[in-house]
Amino acid sequence: MSVTENIIRADVRALSAYHVQDASGLVKLDAMENPYTLSPELQRQLGERLGAIALNRYPVPSYAALKAAIRKKLGVPAGFDVILGNGSDELISIVSVACAKPGAKVLAPVPGFVMYAMSAQLAGLEFVGVPLQADLTLDLPAMLDAVRKHRPAVTYLAYPNNPTGNLFDLDAMLAIIHEVGDTGIVIVDEAYQPFAGTSFMPRLPEFPNVIVMRTVSKLGLAGIRLGYMSAAPELLAEFDKVRPPYNINVLSEATAEFLLEHSEILDTQAAHICSERSQLAASMKAIAGVEVFPSSANFILIRITQPGISGTQVFERLLTHKVLVKNVGKMHALLENCLRITVSTPAENALFLAALQSSLNP
Repeated sequence: MSVTENIIRADVRALSAYHVQDASGLVKLDAMENPYTLSPELQRQLGERLGAIALNRYPVPSYAALKAAIRKKLGVPAGFDVILGNGSDELISIVSVACAKPGAKVLAPVPGFVMYAMSAQLAGLEFVGVPLQADLTLDLPAMLDAVRKHRPAVTYLAYPNNPTGNLFDLDAMLAIIHEVGDTGIVIVDEAYQPFAGTSFMPRLPEFPNVIVMRTVSKLGLAGIRLGYMSAAPELLAEFDKVRPPYNINVLSEATAEFLLEHSEILDTQAAHICSERSQLAASMKAIAGVEVFPSSANFILIRITQPGISGTQVFERLLTHKVLVKNVGKMHALLENCLRITVSTPAENALFLAALQSSLNP
């Protein structure tokens, strides 16, 4: 046996690394990023702020000022704190590690965010996926049955869901939360909350078994990799024990603090994206051979229904037009021939629509 075979777990060797396609020279509509940048004046001010940072020092691991700004600006209930992660990915990993008791399971609707299952596997937890219905809504009876059968330590409910973009029915979510009870936790993942028009965060005090998880990536700060989650203090304290002590670097910390001082800019950008989402969806619905799914996120899921051409073929044709979207057709059977398109600026959306129309032609 090789050194790799002797040392590395078999299930890890069987995995593929998370692939990010090169977007050089392309209209980049594959990663749900905010397309808007800061004004030159705000860029200058931010540069001055970052230039004054003592890079020779570790971060202060309590992150008190940043957490206070998040609580104040982002709607965390009074009396509730947050813990920070290097993106939502690290928070998901923290939860997995903390809950990895022998035989523990993680449950989530599928298709959903791939890191729920991957993080569970890497922590030694069994992942149970419950398929959505054909219209991509929650299958409530199946979810409740799965909770009763598996008694998961962790249940994820993305609100809105990725990659489908839809908001799950709130009453169905509440039924799942009540069924889980005190035998597990339910994580309401609000990565796309700035575009959803609703949030579970205000209801946190009602549910001691619920965590609300968010990221600032979709809000316009994908480059700084910052996520946060809130829950009842006694629950949050246990997860904080697993968090690495210096997990948020000083540049990310200072950038987030600066932008939260100017949060109205991010709110305005989110409003522009929501407006463009409506126009982009309407334009795609007018194209023959395209099924458009409802979205409460900053992306739209479509299915290619044009006879004689697959979603993968359309994806490849879009690349010839220098447009990169996300081909999700192989993620799950429910997503056959589906593509996920990030909502961008009016100019980039127009380029995409022209490329899509051309890609559907024989």
